Amino acid sequence: MTMMDYIISDYITGKAVRNIGPEAVRQDFERFLVDEKGYDRQDIRVDEPLVVRFRGKDYPSAIDLIVCCNGKAFMAVTCVAGSIGSYEREILAGARLVYDYQIPLAVSTDARDAMILDTVSGKNAGKGLDAIPSKKEALDRIKTIEFIPFDENRKEREMIIYRSFNLEKINK
Repeated sequence: MTMMDYIISDYITGKAVRNIGPEAVRQDFERFLVDEKGYDRQDIRVDEPLVVRFRGKDYPSAIDLIVCCNGKAFMAVTCVAGSIGSYEREILAGARLVYDYQIPLAVSTDARDAMILDTVSGKNAGKGLDAIPSKKEALDRIKTIEFIPFDENRKEREMIIYRSFNLEKINK
């Protein structure tokens, strides 16, 4: 195998990406969102930058996928090649920190299963791929969602949590 064997085209962006770690999972989940849940490619942001501050230094990272509806982020998604439960807390923190409001849903998936959390409460909001809202469902739900900023007094702690869990990812 050559290095070129490890380069694939991202389903959403068309950009060349290395097919290592959870990349195959992300490609499968991107297809699932578009083909089965009805999202447009333009609704999905790939590798959305997130910078957290830890011990006085900036720690650049990225959230795998952000799914948007009507110009607002609706779901933050982490795609993993291991146990989806191990990454729930990381994506929950990311969904609370990435924008000036909390993204309503935080999702951890291996493209075969999914854990969905309500970002504001941190409580379970669903399990399994069937529980992932379709675009139609998201458009209905987003009408009544209040986009709440994350508590400034809790941000530093949440940044520590995000960074701690994010360090565990390899090949990113």
